[in-house]
Amino acid sequence: MVKSIDEHPEEAMMRIVCGHWEIDTVVGKRLGKESVVLTLVEKVTVFYLAIKIPGKDSASVMVAMEVLREEYGEEKFTEIFKTITADNGSEFDTLSELEVWGVGVYFAHPYSSWERAQNERHNRLFRRYVPKGVSIDNYSAEQILSFADEMNAMSRKHLGYCTPEELFEEFLDQVYSVLKVRAS
Repeated sequence: MVKSIDEHPEEAMMRIVCGHWEIDTVVGKRLGKESVVLTLVEKVTVFYLAIKIPGKDSASVMVAMEVLREEYGEEKFTEIFKTITADNGSEFDTLSELEVWGVGVYFAHPYSSWERAQNERHNRLFRRYVPKGVSIDNYSAEQILSFADEMNAMSRKHLGYCTPEELFEEFLDQVYSVLKVRAS
């Protein structure tokens, strides 16, 4: 079931609780059969994930999400990814399937990129590393990850001069410690 951003939890809109994400894709050349970069930004810590995927299609997006789920662990995934907000691009056609894992998936209104402003802003920063019109295939998956790492290592005034990496690591420490206590 497709849910509108209008149904998004208030805590996500107000950016008071970690675990709410915005998702998008960054395209190099617009030839249609090239790799793209799947990007996610966490709304409180502004931690940015950039993952090279084989194409701008829903199957590639879902494989990347499955890899993230394995990386963070099935039992931790819904704590780290409480909600994800996407645009109406065809690459996100099956994103609602993540709801079976316990992730809330919401879609912005058509032609309303301002509803996912953080992701749009971070994608513009990412363009410093991968300019428009340059093929994503020119970069390795490791290079794409390193660009995101550099972005996450920059301190930000609005984060009290902390880095997104520091704040996201604190968030992960809380998630993992809470789950360890529950398991005891």
